[in-house]
Amino acid sequence: MTRGAVLLAGLLALTTTAMSPPPSVWTVARETSTIDLRVHAFGSEHAGRFETWQGDIRFDPAAPVRTRASVVVQAASLKMHPAIATRRATGPAFLDAAHHPQIRFELRSLDPVGPGQFTAHADVSIKDHTRAITFPVRLEVEGETARISGDFSLDRADFDLGTSGPLNRLVGPRVQVRVALRMQHGV
Repeated sequence: MTRGAVLLAGLLALTTTAMSPPPSVWTVARETSTIDLRVHAFGSEHAGRFETWQGDIRFDPAAPVRTRASVVVQAASLKMHPAIATRRATGPAFLDAAHHPQIRFELRSLDPVGPGQFTAHADVSIKDHTRAITFPVRLEVEGETARISGDFSLDRADFDLGTSGPLNRLVGPRVQVRVALRMQHGV
């Protein structure tokens, strides 16, 4: 292939991509969507849920690979079980919600791996630390409703979450996060 043909093919690909309309806005149905976590601490499993967060979802059911999402979670909204764990988790040694009020999740891409199955590539930012993560997600679309869910694991040390002091040894090194979102088109 000549250099001119390669250049023309590249230009055509860019033009076609640029002409594609952007994915449309989908609204997260908060009452049926959750962001949960689990951590092993003090000899047992502790579960929690973030109660205050918002998401900006751009989604095209015909081309899920173009999906983009930005989710902002209020760190102080974490409610753990048992309740005493909430104060520890949101306090200065861990999330430090008073000084770092937001946790950010930015979905950069979805790569298809099978029917309704994708690999998500995202960035998570906690306490001024951002890390790239990759994890499997399931996507179901029924008309104007879509559901996306996935689980990923974060290393507490990557985000400076309780990495010093006496409690560090009593809390497992990983936090398991489960995201389950139900979205509605154009609501």
